[in-house]
Amino acid sequence: MTLIAPDAAEMLLAAYALLNLAAYLLYGRDKRQAELGRWRTSERTLLAAAAVGPFGAWAGMRRFRHKTQKTTFLLVPVFLLLHAGAIGWLAYSWAASGLF
Repeated sequence: MTLIAPDAAEMLLAAYALLNLAAYLLYGRDKRQAELGRWRTSERTLLAAAAVGPFGAWAGMRRFRHKTQKTTFLLVPVFLLLHAGAIGWLAYSWAASGLF
């Protein structure tokens, strides 16, 4: 049974990559705003970005050394593991169905 058409899978992957890129850039922008003493992105927004783009958020946290000491942001690696598990399950399902 095919879960999703190949064209739709490519679009889904592209959208997911853009979400992760946006999360990465958001963390970088917030760090820059903090350094300049300007208006910041709320922690709620940063965590929401991490929930939909955890790979980008994790990379942004590491690259910009931002929010790495905040306890709330321990959720980011949890989101990352959940997404990695979901991606693994999808890859397995698609491979088993012959999509790949």
